[in-house]
Amino acid sequence: MTGKYYEDLQVGQRIRHGSGRTLTEMDNTLFSMLTMNPQPLHTNADYAAQTPYGQRIVNGIFTLGLVTGLTVADLTDGTILANLGYDKVTHPNPAFHGDTVYAETEVLEMRPSRTRPEAGIVRLKHWGKKPDGTVLVEFERTVLFLKRQPE
Repeated sequence: MTGKYYEDLQVGQRIRHGSGRTLTEMDNTLFSMLTMNPQPLHTNADYAAQTPYGQRIVNGIFTLGLVTGLTVADLTDGTILANLGYDKVTHPNPAFHGDTVYAETEVLEMRPSRTRPEAGIVRLKHWGKKPDGTVLVEFERTVLFLKRQPE
């Protein structure tokens, strides 16, 4: 497995995930339609051209999911039991078709699970950023990580 186990992590640790992903019009339109979200800011170029953005913006829930996905190979691939929650989600800047997104993670808190001796609970903070450092999405996530050696 390429993911990290509970014991591989420490509070304050930061990870810059190497893979990035360029957002496409198809990503935005397909995700918006699959999730029954006809918001014209995502799907109507004429409407969006008349907004302060001047163009369609990428669905924020897609951006959130993408950033989570960009962390998997380095962090959770095969080494977690569950995502327990997502908190404090903010979108300080819009994402547009053609933007490339990279992810960064910081370990905020850790504790052994009280009910699962083979696991520990870790609170993470993730950022989705453009190459110039502009933050597109920022959020916290609580994850149930497997331990290498159950207690």
